[in-house]
Parts: sequence; structure tokens; C-alpha cells
Amino acid sequence: MKTVFASAAIALSLACTQTLAGETPSSPDAKVYFVNIEDGATIKGPVKVVFGLTGMGIAPAGIEKDNTGHHHLLINRAPIGQGEDGEDEFVYNIPADENHIHYGGGQTETVLELAPGEHTLQLVLGDLNHIPHNPPVYSDVIKITVE
Repeated sequence: MKTVFASAAIALSLACTQTLAGETPSSPDAKVYFVNIEDGATIKGPVKVVFGLTGMGIAPAGIEKDNTGHHHLLINRAPIGQGEDGEDEFVYNIPADENHIHYGGGQTETVLELAPGEHTLQLVLGDLNHIPHNPPVYSDVIKITVE
């Protein structure tokens, strides 16, 4: 009986690992970018941010459809892949916290209440499970100043 449970646990572990593999393919020409804000901009709050995407489409989280994903906005943190978790960020779910905002409903814009001062922003496209595509689709990091 212990062998059956151990085998089941191993199988479940392998299945979960495959789910987090970051293997959803992206289109080779896909690009994500900021439509209305440029690097170095000074903006009065609240800050409206419009997300741009070419080469792929938008689908809400949990919806499996080829060549689609949904936006994630990284705020005031290192560029994706260079953060605390480094390369692991490309194979696991993007966290949801004050530095990682999910737009799993398929939203293509947002309004941010940012404190006055400098802030960094970066867009990352995630698949149906909030995992970056393979290869990952992400914008350059931009710096803005909020007045």
C-alpha cells in the first residue's frame, strides 16, 4: 500500500512540474510594449497605462488558445529574469503582489495610483497559467517620474 501511495505522489509531482514548465510557445515576432508612456516620462498621477501587443492575441487567464496570453505589469523591481528568482521567473507562475500586477481578465490598460517619485515599469505576457511563454515576451523596463 505504501508503494502505491509513493508512486501516486511521484506521478502527481511530475504532473505538477510539467504544468510549470513554461512551455507555451510564443510567436517569433511577438512584442509587448507601452502605448502611451515613454522611458523617462514625467507624469501627473493617477497614471494611465495602455498595453500594446503585436504578433499575438489576448485571452483571459485559464483560456487555452494558441498564440494568446494576458498582460502582467512589473512595478519597481528588477527586470524579469534578473530578479530575486532569476531564471526561475521564466518557468514558474508570475506572483501576484504589489510588484506583479495580473490582468488575467484580458485587460489592455490600467490606471495606477503611484506615489510621487521615480518608478520602473515592465510588461510581461503570460500564458493561461500566468507563466511566461517560450520564448518569453516582455517589454523593456521604462522609468517614469510621477509628480
